[in-house]
Amino acid sequence: MAERDDTEDEPVGKKKASKLPLIIGLVLALAGGGGGFYAVQSGMILGAGGEDHAAAQGDGHAGDVGQGTAMEMPDVAFVPLDPMVISLPSNSGARHLRFTAQLEVPSAAATEVERLKPRVVDVFNSYLRAVEVADLEKPTALLKYRSHLLRRAQLVLGDERVNNLLVMEFVVN
Repeated sequence: MAERDDTEDEPVGKKKASKLPLIIGLVLALAGGGGGFYAVQSGMILGAGGEDHAAAQGDGHAGDVGQGTAMEMPDVAFVPLDPMVISLPSNSGARHLRFTAQLEVPSAAATEVERLKPRVVDVFNSYLRAVEVADLEKPTALLKYRSHLLRRAQLVLGDERVNNLLVMEFVVN
């Protein structure tokens, strides 16, 4: 019987010893997670939370953001273009493209751009009529056509008069 007692004690001892690495791993994981959270929140990693941390510490620079002195808003105006409906070839499943956009321009150039808006609409209409329907169905179509249309607007109005093109609606029906 003494032999049976010795064999029964060994598995119990192995079970106790096998829990020790699990407990050590759990403690290290919690410590690592807590340290990682602190590093990200304090801005030591990825720069995230730096302004919140500065505000919590009473740093004078964090309050500047709310007052508008640290980041000035650009002096821009938005010139809306009339909504366009471009008919697509009848052999495609789609019948038309609805397109609406706005031009981001410097405030000083807004009246000049407003005056030349018919030229921009004409160039956009001409370009969009030549678009292949298969190209419109690609996931990157909006990015591609946005950049092409922005370049055409800059050619018509001048690079200094157009900062950006904001697409409000791009629907193929």
